[in-house]
Amino acid sequence: MTQEQLRLLDANAQKTAWKKFGPYLTERQWGTVREDYSADGNAWDYITHDMARSKAYRWGEEGIGGISDDQQRLCFAVALWNGQDEILKERLFGLTNGQGNHGEDVKELYYYLDSTPTHSYMRMLYKYPQRAFPYEALRAENAARTREEPEYELLDTGIFDGGRYFDVEVEYAKAGPDDVLVQLTVHNRGPRAARLQLLPQLWFRNTWSWDPKEARPTLREVHPGTVHADHAALGRYHLYCEGAPRLLFCENDTNGAKLYDLPAQGMHFKDGINDYVVDGVRSAISAAQQGTKVAAQYKLRLGPGESKTVRLRLSQMEFDEPFATFGQIFTTRRQEADEFYDCLQVAVTDPDARNVQRQAFAGMLWSKQFYYYDVTQWLDGDPGVQQAPPARRTGRNSSWRHLHNADIISMPDKWEYPWYAAWDLAFHCIPLAMLDAEFAKQQLRLLTKDWYMHPSGQLPAYEWNLNDVNPPVHAWATWRVYQMDKKLNAGCGDTNFLEAVFHKLALNFTWWVNRKDKSERNIFEGGFLGLDNIGVFDRSSPLPTGGFIEQSDGTSWMAMFALNMMRMALELAKTNPVYQEMAGKFFEHFLYIAEAMTHGGDGEFNLWDAEDKFYYDVLHTPDGERTKLKVRSIVGLIPLFAVEVIEQELLDALPEFTARARWLLENRPHLARLVSRWEEPGKGARHKLSLMRQDRLRSLLRRMLDEQEFLSEFGIRAMSRYHLDAPYVYSTEDTDFTVQYVPGEAESSMFGGNSNWRGPIWFPINYLIIESLQRFYFYYGDKFTVEYPTGSGRQLNLQEVAHALAGRLTRLILKDEAGRRPAFGDSELLQTDPHFKDNLLFHEYFHGDNGRGMGASHQTGWTGLLVRLLQM
Repeated sequence: MTQEQLRLLDANAQKTAWKKFGPYLTERQWGTVREDYSADGNAWDYITHDMARSKAYRWGEEGIGGISDDQQRLCFAVALWNGQDEILKERLFGLTNGQGNHGEDVKELYYYLDSTPTHSYMRMLYKYPQRAFPYEALRAENAARTREEPEYELLDTGIFDGGRYFDVEVEYAKAGPDDVLVQLTVHNRGPRAARLQLLPQLWFRNTWSWDPKEARPTLREVHPGTVHADHAALGRYHLYCEGAPRLLFCENDTNGAKLYDLPAQGMHFKDGINDYVVDGVRSAISAAQQGTKVAAQYKLRLGPGESKTVRLRLSQMEFDEPFATFGQIFTTRRQEADEFYDCLQVAVTDPDARNVQRQAFAGMLWSKQFYYYDVTQWLDGDPGVQQAPPARRTGRNSSWRHLHNADIISMPDKWEYPWYAAWDLAFHCIPLAMLDAEFAKQQLRLLTKDWYMHPSGQLPAYEWNLNDVNPPVHAWATWRVYQMDKKLNAGCGDTNFLEAVFHKLALNFTWWVNRKDKSERNIFEGGFLGLDNIGVFDRSSPLPTGGFIEQSDGTSWMAMFALNMMRMALELAKTNPVYQEMAGKFFEHFLYIAEAMTHGGDGEFNLWDAEDKFYYDVLHTPDGERTKLKVRSIVGLIPLFAVEVIEQELLDALPEFTARARWLLENRPHLARLVSRWEEPGKGARHKLSLMRQDRLRSLLRRMLDEQEFLSEFGIRAMSRYHLDAPYVYSTEDTDFTVQYVPGEAESSMFGGNSNWRGPIWFPINYLIIESLQRFYFYYGDKFTVEYPTGSGRQLNLQEVAHALAGRLTRLILKDEAGRRPAFGDSELLQTDPHFKDNLLFHEYFHGDNGRGMGASHQTGWTGLLVRLLQM
């Protein structure tokens, strides 16, 4: 067992707090719902990027390459100044949803390169231009572009031409849980000497402004280059800065004079260090050498190609020589990180694949964030300090007063999505379980806690609208993580975890049945279900036609949910027979959903279209008319996900469930005909439950594996390419609604600026397709083959198809024969420059035709599923 594995065991057993400090700072706190106290609910404009340096936050902190303790009381991050910018580079810049021609988007280049699960070693890289950062050019050019044009990115400005930038490498190594070593290495990549002020900052999150009982902590210089950080709850920490740089102090308080024309009170505000360094305002910092925010000022001059290193140490321990063993500790932690990943990557032998996988793991671990949101406090405001507008009490999230979040949570992207999302988080837990199964289990349990889950049984969707509906994949993730953890523990499963989540998910299943089956016919709606603008209409809003939509995807997700719950109940029934009855109940639910998928719940109308051999949504208008919305999208592929295979051995061990299942199938023959021949076991005496018999499965796969439709060179598209030349049009008296294949950025703003489900490749959906094909293969074996690709004449079994699809997806980021990565697009700098080409981004989605990375650039969360595919 490696040293990192031993640390992880201690941390998860709560013997040693190795996870106390980690990358828990977000990259963007401004523009979030939590910080929005406006009357109109426009969070993006309430605190802007320009205001952020001057306004103290209520609910969290942000920084570049930053860390904090697990309650985000004491924070550390890097600030920079190249002598050209009008402001310090303290936070990442990006465009708001209204500024970008395709919605919000970070306009920076930074990479997560390494991390261990306990964060005993971490490394990231930030690329900082030597010329003035082009803030206004990025705003103006994107504002001038239409939705049909590409985004204008930082690389497009030419700011990195000629190598005129600094690579700022941020590394952390822990000597102990409360002893963090920091190494900052700056590389001048340019042809000429350049100056840089490196300003590592330490500060306390402002908790005192909102609670008069909260004591103000203090930072003060006690020796040249040494700071004492005193906090009532944390105790005392020492910050040691090698070389005794000048220490600049201010307070982490709002500059009311600058933002709101309030009288200055003689304080040194949050922007004091910025004003002193950039504008030379001496009075902006404290002459008393104390405050609640401090920066160590290192003035560096680097020759062409030169590198310089700055070292700091943050520790509860007091040292006479804090840097005596610094290098040795760093070397040891790097070696231990290598040992940990050598064990994890035994099955991955290609050097490039190992690099891709390790950086994907790093992105997963760096995307942890302390997420703090007390909805009652947010709705009511802080008496005498932060007033909430009256409209808030009946507006956004007003029905979620019970929700209180103050935890370390895996984020989709700490700049673009610095808040958890229910279905994103479920996918995150699969790769996270490979690194730290206990953390993955804890994440899945969080959303079902009483202070997260609504009393009605609904899971919170995301902070912009907790009431929205995400696909019910939590049960799937819970079962998968349980299985992965069981395998890692030599066949011993954590049934306490499984049982705890199962009971809460049973409430969530009931919520779906009671709230999202409008006609009580086992056909479900759900709304946009995380797929944004994939349909004809915004499915979360009232329809322009009136009426409602019976959703093929919503109903299929529920069939999958039922099978996941059944399988968990069967596992629990091995040691507690009571769960056999629960398993039988979910088995029955699945059968009735299967019937509804075939006969529309009343025997008259199907979601399956016999002519097109595809599943579609069905629109019900107030006059009683039904219309199939014949859009070939992943909405019609999601029925693949509802498949479960049960071993005969398990059925023999659970006679009560088996008897109940047999009774249903014998006495409800109309249900038995809808699923696989239960009494005709497949490969190895296995029994299959799915929404599709062989003929429908073949028909659906024929379309899915057609390169003129869903199959891209890089995976399964979200929409069939058939709609490029044959858009689907639904006409009303007032207007035409058109759905057309768009391989990249959305041309419709139906669901906001960055809604892009009309053609690109998305990892989570592809991952579920691959996994479903494997389960079908588990039942059918080699005897069931399909043409891959459609029309090629090449027959593969379903396991071979799954492997082929995994290969297409991994090719997005792996180097091809020419050494190029499709995800990097046509950027020669990214493709060929030695300081760029092996530093990776994990995008939100990928162009459906050429594979270029698009959307959020650090959404390692669900794109992190790549780590599993690399081991297939």
